[in-house]
Amino acid sequence: MQRTMKKLPLAAALVVLAAGLAWASQLMSVQVRTGQLRDKPGFLSKVVGELEYGDRVDLTVEKGDWRQVKSLGDGRSGWMHFSALTEREIVLHPTDKDVQAAAGSDELALAGKGFNKQVEDRYKRQARLDYARVDEMEKIVVPQKSIRQFILAGRLGGAQ
Repeated sequence: MQRTMKKLPLAAALVVLAAGLAWASQLMSVQVRTGQLRDKPGFLSKVVGELEYGDRVDLTVEKGDWRQVKSLGDGRSGWMHFSALTEREIVLHPTDKDVQAAAGSDELALAGKGFNKQVEDRYKRQARLDYARVDEMEKIVVPQKSIRQFILAGRLGGAQ
């Protein structure tokens, strides 16, 4: 009887601990076409993997605008910007058209600053500007590795 009484508080403590851990965990979905997992919270941090639109993740840590997440699919973990994530579950049977319609992380960042396709079109009409060169520049893709090397070589900081 005395041994059972000692085990009861321990069992209760384990139940409370498990409930606390389950509560601390938060499931989220990737809401961009391709979300980059980074080794540290920061846009210039090394990309360690990518998750696709609709992938489910477990949020483990929050640090400013960054979330440390772990993929429920394959267990990969890393840091993602909060704008690439949503609390709602995304249906995982999108057509190619649905995925193409999803916002990219760059588009979400610009939208957060109030810039979108409608704003761009309004500027084009008002100022009669030629955006052909801008459109060409937007097609240029610089690999993340090259950006890191440039930052390190120039001692610009931020590429830890």
